[in-house]
Amino acid sequence: MITVWGRITSANVQAVMWALAELGVESKRIDTGGAFGGTDTPEYLAMNPNKLVPTIQDGDLTMWESAAIVRYLGATYGDDGFWPSDPVARARIDQWAEWAKTSFAPTLLGGIFLPLVATREENRDAKAVAAAVTRMQGLARIVDARLARSPFLGGERLAFGDCIFGTLLYRYFTVDFERADTPHLQAYYDRLRSRPAYERSAMISYESLRAK
Repeated sequence: MITVWGRITSANVQAVMWALAELGVESKRIDTGGAFGGTDTPEYLAMNPNKLVPTIQDGDLTMWESAAIVRYLGATYGDDGFWPSDPVARARIDQWAEWAKTSFAPTLLGGIFLPLVATREENRDAKAVAAAVTRMQGLARIVDARLARSPFLGGERLAFGDCIFGTLLYRYFTVDFERADTPHLQAYYDRLRSRPAYERSAMISYESLRAK
């Protein structure tokens, strides 16, 4: 039984929970972070000094950083489709996982989602949001071109990189902003939405995060 500390409204927690569900690994999640608090207790800080979520415990292993956790889960519990044994095949997926964390996620979450959802309208920087939307359109076209070649980032089967990237798409497609025309990205999202594990783990309402 793997224990996960983190609120389910966190996109990073969602990526971990989705990977666990796809892999069929039994887990329990403890609401932590955000409105639930608990990240500044001595017990939690002993596990994760960053005061962030998620944190997992699997036997004697305690880990933080969602992408690292997903990779660990893939290496430990995944088959050759989810976590390719061939380092070249794995690297081709991993570059997209890194891109999702370093390029797509900061632009979407920090540049668009937080200003439009978690910030009152009178406090938004409209120029900064517009610039982020322009960047997002370019990034979406990049991954659209990749998804024109195969159903998933690694080919014909869902893999660890899809869990790191695909979790972000529920917010990408449901926040109101001007998206680029990306039919292959839309088809990819539709495939993800048809997966019960994705629906349960990633398609989570973020209304509790909306600025009042």
